[in-house]
Amino acid sequence: MSKDGNISLTSLVLMILATAFGFVNTATAYEQMGYASIIWYLVGAFCFFIPTSFMFAEYGSALSDKSGGIYSWIKVSIGERWAFIGTFIWLLAWIITNIFWIPNSWISWSAMIFGKDTTQQWSILGLDSTETLGILSIIFLIFATWLAIKGLKSITWIASIGGFMATLLVVIFCTLSIILIFTNHGHLAQPITGFKSFIVPPNPQFRHTASMISFVVYAIFAYAGIESLCGVINHLKNPKKTFPRAVMISMVIMVVLYTASILLCGVSINWAHIMGRKSVTLGNVMYVLMANVGFALGRSLNWAPGTTLAFGHFLVRFEAFATLAGGIGGFFVLLYSPIKSFMFGSSTKLWPKWALHLNKHGMPNHVMWIQTALMSVVLFFTSFGGSSAKMFYQILTDMNNVSTTLQYVLIVFAFPFFKKIINMNRPFEIYHSKRVIWSSTVMVLIVLIFGIVFNFIQPLLTHDYIDDFWTFIGPVLFGGCAWIFYDYDLKKHRVED
Repeated sequence: MSKDGNISLTSLVLMILATAFGFVNTATAYEQMGYASIIWYLVGAFCFFIPTSFMFAEYGSALSDKSGGIYSWIKVSIGERWAFIGTFIWLLAWIITNIFWIPNSWISWSAMIFGKDTTQQWSILGLDSTETLGILSIIFLIFATWLAIKGLKSITWIASIGGFMATLLVVIFCTLSIILIFTNHGHLAQPITGFKSFIVPPNPQFRHTASMISFVVYAIFAYAGIESLCGVINHLKNPKKTFPRAVMISMVIMVVLYTASILLCGVSINWAHIMGRKSVTLGNVMYVLMANVGFALGRSLNWAPGTTLAFGHFLVRFEAFATLAGGIGGFFVLLYSPIKSFMFGSSTKLWPKWALHLNKHGMPNHVMWIQTALMSVVLFFTSFGGSSAKMFYQILTDMNNVSTTLQYVLIVFAFPFFKKIINMNRPFEIYHSKRVIWSSTVMVLIVLIFGIVFNFIQPLLTHDYIDDFWTFIGPVLFGGCAWIFYDYDLKKHRVED
């Protein structure tokens, strides 16, 4: 923050990095496509992050006095029906984020206590590990909701500790990997055999054209979140220069960080020997990464086996604590904040009085319990669907990525119509000509839609029908319910479209 109270260029860059960059995306990318994921992260940066950052900035600066966020963006551009549907899907993305986090938290607890992921050996009343995690997750969700409706906000301070430790973790991983390069005399666990290593992934499930293109959804997810910062545009001293510079600088830093981190994964991990195991899932891949860099460094320095093992387990425990500290506070906030923002950001005429009821702590406790019931149903059926642990976390990851990507489709689609609105104060503008507006919109939509469509096709090619069903049932069901619900209220003359 500068002396005059405005946000400086450096501060804005740091805010963007803190919001959009996630080190866990590195481990996910390497597990899914190895070095070949780097190209798709470049596609995500140039075809999604840059154009949408400027779109969201224009929305945010022009509609800064609107409290509804993306609901207001879509409503002003293409009408309230689509705003309601789009924000309903946005709400779904946050719900799935919570569903994704809960089972992963058990892996973090296991890693912090035992120094490794033991959840695949957990069993209650004869249930297998996936079913056991499902039951434990539902119990935790009910308990967490019971706490959250009491206005438990003090726990969010833990998230700030987790954020600092997560940043420190990136530094530790990169430093240890660079040391390992020197101690191994430049030898990589995952060899680079020419340009082919950056085109053909080691994972056989991603060697089809459809599956490769579907990975763009992961790349988009790696840069998602900048729309939450668009409210700060009006706090910049010279937004027309500062914001574009911050976006470009942030993009360069993130591309370098993602590229370097993915390459450094190959310093300590051979994909076929480590990532190809059934025990490695998208839920525990981060811990596998940290453990192996510790083990590899210990062996290269000729440490005693016990010391090497202890060092690897220390890194895993550090990662687990950072993940839990950062996740717990955010989880409790996400239990009530998105649903409260959606209901009170949209027209209150759409909702019955019981749904808008706030308890003495200011929490919409009725709809929060409905949300918990919905999340419990999803957790139950995904965990009791006969899937292995690896498939279970693959399903949750795909659900999370697709729902997050889908929410951007309507926001981007509405942008040209937003630009057509006359007599609107626009403090910040990047897009001026119709050609640039439409070409940017079409380019981003093609990337988004192709990613979503091929994410649907890819499981069909490998006969993962359960994965496909759960990945797409949420957005389809939520979007359909939102349409029906809105039209039902429209017929009752509660709202004007």
